[in-house]
Amino acid sequence: MQPTRRAIVAATIFSFCASLALSLCAGAAVARPLQPAEEFFTLPYDGRMPACDDWITLQEIAARLHDAEAFGFNSPLQITGFTAIRETGFRSNGPDLVPRRFCAARAMFNDQRERTLKYNLIERGGFAGIGRGVEWCVIGLDRYHAYSPNCDGVGP
Repeated sequence: MQPTRRAIVAATIFSFCASLALSLCAGAAVARPLQPAEEFFTLPYDGRMPACDDWITLQEIAARLHDAEAFGFNSPLQITGFTAIRETGFRSNGPDLVPRRFCAARAMFNDQRERTLKYNLIERGGFAGIGRGVEWCVIGLDRYHAYSPNCDGVGP
């Protein structure tokens, strides 16, 4: 059975519209050059964040881990110190996105074990966009697998 002329015209129009839509979407994705988020008019970022060894940030992580362990898992586990603090990336997700500083450290615990801590500082990532935010994960203590595998969801 031969396709009718109407079916051929409809298929041709459909394929033309689909290819046009795809080319417009692909062109829109690469047409705009990347620029730092702080240059956008509506986003109030300045790109300045504390360093990875900022004591306030590390104490916040230690306190939040203690609360999570004590109230969530009835565990006495606490961080007692930090060593080998290093930056693993700055704005590694690209200049177009929210400024982040990615870090890693070795955390000493009160059970005499040393574990790797991965964290990132997010500009204006605090509650309701006020202050900086911190995402963190300790390898081996991500019990809900929120940043699986091996806390890679926190890193760059």
